[in-house]
Amino acid sequence: MHELSIVKDIFDTLEGHYGAKVEDIQKIQVTAGLLSNVQPVLIQNAFDAFILDNNGYMDMELEVVVNEIMAYCEHCQKNFPVLYHRFVCTCGQPSSTIVQGNELYISKVIFKQEK
Repeated sequence: MHELSIVKDIFDTLEGHYGAKVEDIQKIQVTAGLLSNVQPVLIQNAFDAFILDNNGYMDMELEVVVNEIMAYCEHCQKNFPVLYHRFVCTCGQPSSTIVQGNELYISKVIFKQEK
């Protein structure tokens, strides 16, 4: 289950960037492209398992945003959505230039509001 190692990497990144303030995070948003081989439900399960073992993170939430696959057409010089894994532009030209869909990154971190 590679999702658990992804979640561990997310927390390593957050700890490296925010240090002790990581425990003040309320919500983490992760953006994953359809080609990133990340299943939102599996990464959510891995996240839930990770925070159970790390009590300081019990109040954190995870949101996974999934990006569709977009490619670039050299002929039309525009981006187009890849549907049903067909990398063919509406003009009929094939393309292998992916501009969106294989990414995986932390897109937003929301901290708890101080009372």
